[in-house]
Amino acid sequence: MAQKPSIPKGTRDFNPEQVAKRNYIFNTIRSAFETFGFQPIETPSFENSSTLMGKYGEEGDRLIFKILNSGDYLSKANVEAYSEKDSNKLTLSISEKALRYDLTVPFARYVVQHQNEIEFPFKRYQIQPVWRADRPQKGRFREFYQCDADVVGSKSLWQEVEFIQLYDAVFSTLKLEGVTIKINNRKILSGIAEVIWASDKLIDFTVALDKLDKIGEEKVKEEMRSKGISEDGISRLQPLFTLSGSFESQITSLKTILSASEEGKKGIDELEFINKAISELGLSTATLQLDVTLARGLNYYTGAIFEVSASDKVKMGSIGGGGRYDDLTGIFGMKDVSGVGISFGLDRIYLVLEELGLFPETVTKNIEVLFINFGEQEALFSLKAIKQLRLQGINAELYPDAAKMKKQMNHANKRKIPFVVLVGEEEINSNKYTLKNMQSGVQAKISIDELIHKLK
Repeated sequence: MAQKPSIPKGTRDFNPEQVAKRNYIFNTIRSAFETFGFQPIETPSFENSSTLMGKYGEEGDRLIFKILNSGDYLSKANVEAYSEKDSNKLTLSISEKALRYDLTVPFARYVVQHQNEIEFPFKRYQIQPVWRADRPQKGRFREFYQCDADVVGSKSLWQEVEFIQLYDAVFSTLKLEGVTIKINNRKILSGIAEVIWASDKLIDFTVALDKLDKIGEEKVKEEMRSKGISEDGISRLQPLFTLSGSFESQITSLKTILSASEEGKKGIDELEFINKAISELGLSTATLQLDVTLARGLNYYTGAIFEVSASDKVKMGSIGGGGRYDDLTGIFGMKDVSGVGISFGLDRIYLVLEELGLFPETVTKNIEVLFINFGEQEALFSLKAIKQLRLQGINAELYPDAAKMKKQMNHANKRKIPFVVLVGEEEINSNKYTLKNMQSGVQAKISIDELIHKLK
């Protein structure tokens, strides 16, 4: 007996309805990207391992899918690593390529490789799948799409302002209310690390702080202690754990906390600029909120950091995020090219829209009319009409087989096709078409012009 087929954990098949809903989100995001002046690019699904490895930290490297070299890869394997069962060294000798982990590092590689062809500042968007060897759970998959927009070649804070507006525009079009755009600045985190005498442990400090809303204050403190952050330093953090209120009031508190840090004060100035601009411009549906615990895991952010959460009505992780990186292309030898970018989490946005019932009914509409097949002559007559309907932008098709009438009508019902057309000898002789409304059961004999008008 043949084994039942399956797909790898963390991947999914999508039926026509799901694909239609996903395309609705894709098209909404793509339209907003282009409205804001971003240009599309695409990069390969896999990169040289050297492009990806070492760019995401130790945990990121572990989650990158490696691709075995083609042919007899074991013949070129590191014999010593193989005998010692050292998987890291062995991988280097048998795998030279890997599936991309995100779109940002490949974009940095693209900018460096094509720098002589690019007009800076360069605004690009990219909508492609990425792969991570993560543990699958709700809203987290091993294969998923990222929808990224970045600007490189400008240090202007107006870009951050525009990205906040871009988020708001997309979620407004999707009618997703209650969205919160959280913002912080790595300069503020650096300033905090400085005033608690932990500048040499900035990454450990930010990784721990970023977990505050997930594991709570005491656990965060425990993790900081385990990383060697002093008890005095942790006690000086106390005001941060209870920091709340409006954007402006939090900024006032930060000015006191970071009065001794020049780097921290720069971060405060940047946040004040962004908040003032957004207050003047206004947002349609989203809310901008300062969150000084927001750090995000990636090490390359140097300025503003964004994370977007959905309405409180649904339990879901972040549905978007990003930030400013002043030297991402430096990892490939191109120094001092500032960039800022954001990403939309398509799969999580899908789950939120589904749970809140926000997909328009028209999204899954496919065929508007099915022509019943009564035989060769009738089918040819029907196809002439179908050709005219399609030219008018009406989705129409002919049932391929001259099957029993009941079977064809059941097919239309199961596919939720709203109209069927019946063409027999009488219709051919009178050059008319019998249009039946599948919901009401009402039918009428009409001309091709009337048919077009009715279906439009």
